[in-house]
Amino acid sequence: MTKSLAALSLIAVLFSPPARAQSQSPPAPDNGPAPALMAALNAACRQDNANFSSYLTVANTAAFNKLPSDERISFMERFVLLDTPGRPLLSTSTEGLPEMRCEATDATQEFTLDTPSIHDNLAYISITIATGEKIRVGLVREDGNWKLLSLGLLLIDIPALQKEWDVQALKAREESAIDTLLGIAQAVDTYRSAFGKLPESLAQLGPPAQGGVSPSAAKLLDASLAAGANNGYKFRYRVITPAGSENPGFEIAALPEQYGKSGDRSFLLDKDGKIHGADKKGAVATADDPIVTGQNAAMP
Repeated sequence: MTKSLAALSLIAVLFSPPARAQSQSPPAPDNGPAPALMAALNAACRQDNANFSSYLTVANTAAFNKLPSDERISFMERFVLLDTPGRPLLSTSTEGLPEMRCEATDATQEFTLDTPSIHDNLAYISITIATGEKIRVGLVREDGNWKLLSLGLLLIDIPALQKEWDVQALKAREESAIDTLLGIAQAVDTYRSAFGKLPESLAQLGPPAQGGVSPSAAKLLDASLAAGANNGYKFRYRVITPAGSENPGFEIAALPEQYGKSGDRSFLLDKDGKIHGADKKGAVATADDPIVTGQNAAMP
């Protein structure tokens, strides 16, 4: 997933992983800003919706709870920059400061909290990363409890952030669709080199149900892509023979599964390996649409 949003740039600095932590139980929340921040990060690490929302302001809690389940999980994943649930591990730095490590199956994030600076109902906590860089996290006291307010200079505004993240996710899926077109084209060329002909369908590029590799199951694409779907896009493959030629070629089209949500643009990898793309309102792109990449994916 691409996370270049300004909010995530701050979070990326915040959660760059140092190298030490010891396993402990998640911290019990109390009325201090540092334990509240630690507990919020614990909840995000474990993808605990209910617990995480309790460390948001009243307005943000209402907005968070209105999100669909997958978007609540996505929000917490972005908060700790992990794509799967993790295990929170606590320790204390050599200076006596609290540290937390979130260990997921595919990655780990770790950070250290400095001593809070408290001013009436506002508190700021600097997070120190291994390089010595710091970023301040703001918290506000609501009804006697500390709630997340800001990351650096950026206020945590879930409705606004969600809109920006939705746009960013859509663009990332469009970029992924282009990469997938190139990958399919490479698989088609590999198939042709191995079997001396073009596959008749994407299904022939998929894994065998049993037995070894064969022209009907070449094991060049995973099962979902061989079925024509990946990351919010549908893929259509067809063999074409240009007029006046005896050498068949191929085209591959990519269409958003849900126009406007999983993607705006449709794409076509033409017989010359060039990719065209345009907003087709969910319809198939054509070779008359603008070229979005000059890279040759395949040369039939």
